[in-house]
Amino acid sequence: MNSSLSPGLTLAQMAVEVLTTADGRAKTALGRSHAARWFAAREAGTPIPVGHAAPPLSPARPAHPALLPPRDMPRRRPGTQAGRLALLHAVGHIELNAVDLHWDVIARFTDTPMPLGFYDDWVRAADDEAKHFNLICDCLEAMGSHYGALPAHAGMWRAAEDTAQDFLGRLAVVPMVLEARGLDVTPGMIDIFEAAGETATVSALQTIYAEEVAHVAYGSKWFNWLCGRDGLDPKEMFHSLVRRYFHATLKPPFNAEKRAEAGLPPDFYWPLTERE
Repeated sequence: MNSSLSPGLTLAQMAVEVLTTADGRAKTALGRSHAARWFAAREAGTPIPVGHAAPPLSPARPAHPALLPPRDMPRRRPGTQAGRLALLHAVGHIELNAVDLHWDVIARFTDTPMPLGFYDDWVRAADDEAKHFNLICDCLEAMGSHYGALPAHAGMWRAAEDTAQDFLGRLAVVPMVLEARGLDVTPGMIDIFEAAGETATVSALQTIYAEEVAHVAYGSKWFNWLCGRDGLDPKEMFHSLVRRYFHATLKPPFNAEKRAEAGLPPDFYWPLTERE
């Protein structure tokens, strides 16, 4: 649905429109249109109301890719063309989930009063993720493939379902753990595609890498803000929530420089490399 056909929507309703659109290209086009409307209204001094809406527990998804349990996912061999395609397809799947994760956090937690700056950050992050998904789709198509051509990880939405009733838990696990992991692994992916001479993919991954720092920073900023408002110790809360909702230990090596840039000090993540 084009946003020009749905005037008068609140931001939460816009988010639900994105979440209930199945096709990846259509979902991202709608999200980018809604983001543009949000920021145009903010610049005009007439912000769109945040409102309330009922997001689905899981977003609409296209018929393909087939979603498989992690144990059934084929192993990727990035030294081959097929392996690099599989790696790129996995990145595209992550980016599409990220689009939905960011619109979901906008719609799901509207009962918690937040400054408009919170919504600015997450609309911007959702818009970035839409751009990232389309960049990866363009790379896949240039390589003779497309998003949906290969199976994908069925567990990508689990963190959202596990934290559907816990705003702090969502901020801890999604931007501050899952997206922070992207900061750790993306430089290695860039090296793989550089070695293969695939310059368009390198450029796309470099764009993603540069912009993901801000998304982790948004999570850290608003997690700390909520803890401060409620008189909670951010580090203790982060450790408690990650141990509750993230079903694994964190695994080094960590990109300490980019994590620090995003507001994640080592004493937040290193203790989570071991179970209590």
